[in-house]
Amino acid sequence: MEAESEPYVRLATMRQLHQAVADLNTARSLADTLQTVADGIVTGLGYELGCVNLVRPDGDLVIAAFAGNAAAEALITGRVGSRDSWERRLSMGEAWDQLRFIPHTEGWVLLDDDVPQWHTEGPEPRFEDEWHPLDRLYAPMYASGGGRDLLGVISVDRPRNGRRPGAWGREALQMYASQAAIAISNARLRANMQRALVRLEREQQALRASEESFRQAFEYAPSGMAIAEMGGDQHGRLLRTNDALCRLLGRPASVLRRYSFADLVHPEDIGTLLRTSAEGGRAELRLGRRDGTYLWVSLRNSVVADTADGPRFLLTHVEDIEERKRHELNLAHRASHDALTGLPNSAELKSRLSARICERPNSPAATAIEALDAAYGDVESSLTHGYQADGYEGEAAVGGLYDHHVHAVAPDAENDDGTKGLAVLFCDLDGFKSINDRFGHHTGDAVLIEVARRLSTCVRDGDTVARLGGDEFVVLADGLGAADAADLAVRLRNAIIPPIRVDGRAVRVGASFGIGWAECGMSVEEVLRSADQRMYVEKRSRSKVHRRAG
Repeated sequence: MEAESEPYVRLATMRQLHQAVADLNTARSLADTLQTVADGIVTGLGYELGCVNLVRPDGDLVIAAFAGNAAAEALITGRVGSRDSWERRLSMGEAWDQLRFIPHTEGWVLLDDDVPQWHTEGPEPRFEDEWHPLDRLYAPMYASGGGRDLLGVISVDRPRNGRRPGAWGREALQMYASQAAIAISNARLRANMQRALVRLEREQQALRASEESFRQAFEYAPSGMAIAEMGGDQHGRLLRTNDALCRLLGRPASVLRRYSFADLVHPEDIGTLLRTSAEGGRAELRLGRRDGTYLWVSLRNSVVADTADGPRFLLTHVEDIEERKRHELNLAHRASHDALTGLPNSAELKSRLSARICERPNSPAATAIEALDAAYGDVESSLTHGYQADGYEGEAAVGGLYDHHVHAVAPDAENDDGTKGLAVLFCDLDGFKSINDRFGHHTGDAVLIEVARRLSTCVRDGDTVARLGGDEFVVLADGLGAADAADLAVRLRNAIIPPIRVDGRAVRVGASFGIGWAECGMSVEEVLRSADQRMYVEKRSRSKVHRRAG
């Protein structure tokens, strides 16, 4: 560059600067742009060294390009200076408009900071405006848009004429830094756009591959798959089904598109379907087939959306679990039913009986005011003492006010006041042991099976006939008065008395019944023991009556 004292600028120098600025806009990549900025400092502005320090995402500045000295370029390119050190440099020294000049008289304090630097060697200056080897000149570059967002810093060293730049040189460096900032921003934008385009193309390729993979996985999956609408008036309607699901339900895809799973589910399982969460929900239920039968399946749901976050659909995986479910139901039935007679066993009987009675005995009804006082008193107590491990502390006491449980009570056998209760009829066969001894266990088993059948045919649909073991049976009959229970015992005894034919011979058994009542406040064992004791009372009272079997 020409000295400040000269009134004109050489045309060749102006052309070099113009060419340097023009080169900034022809670089093909961000790396080319950065190197072009560094080269333009040397070729266009006439400095011996030019360095471009670029702000990284973490705020520190890295030497991204260097020009003027190959040895220095190899040594410091890529090295990093902390943001704090750079802020310190840009805040000290002389402010030449946007430029920052730190003379050697002040720069000695920066010798030990972490900013990488390289100085040209030369003699000590003889005149006041001569360049000292330790002088520093920086041109900050700010992002376009008028803000003060630092993009990077251009650092230069030793003008070729050996003098500190004058007004023209300062203006040229500041203008060049402004143009360099624009070029670097544009290069970054182009690089980001190119990366975005490449990423978009890769994503589209991956999406196409994924869609094809999904299509093949959906169509050729060995288990049933369905896509249904989610939301709107047609929520749940099947949009697409694979061949496996069509075969499973015995319906073509064109027919299945008219239905939703709610149309196909067994009426008893509709609640299970409605409770199934759409996102990650799973349920085991029965779906109707074309022939009218129902098939146990496992449904697993997941929600899918298109790439533009448009309509969401429900993807349902349908797995045939008929064999497993049949096996589970069979095991559950065997665990709760007698293997010989098929009646509920002792465990199932106790479970059903326990479901009807609670631990709190039935007490006279309190007035509304007393009930409210008791309830609020318990609530206050629970709030004072906190919570227990298994729930609300005042729940048991407040339950009397809010509990919908109907307490089981025992009718009065002497005064028939119309009270209905849960009758427990304990049955013990008379003469069964002699049949086993005379004719063997095969005949005894046949007798037990027939007795179970006769008892079952004499009770209502909601009643329970259970076998406790051996020749003991129990009948649970709800909603009976004392007279009703006595009549039922007579009918059951009369049903058992007729001869039972086994292997061509007729055998007879009698039966003794004890009638107990299930009341809240009693345990299951107490209820059964009460009925058992009454049965033995009846058996002893009939001990003088001749009972013959065989």
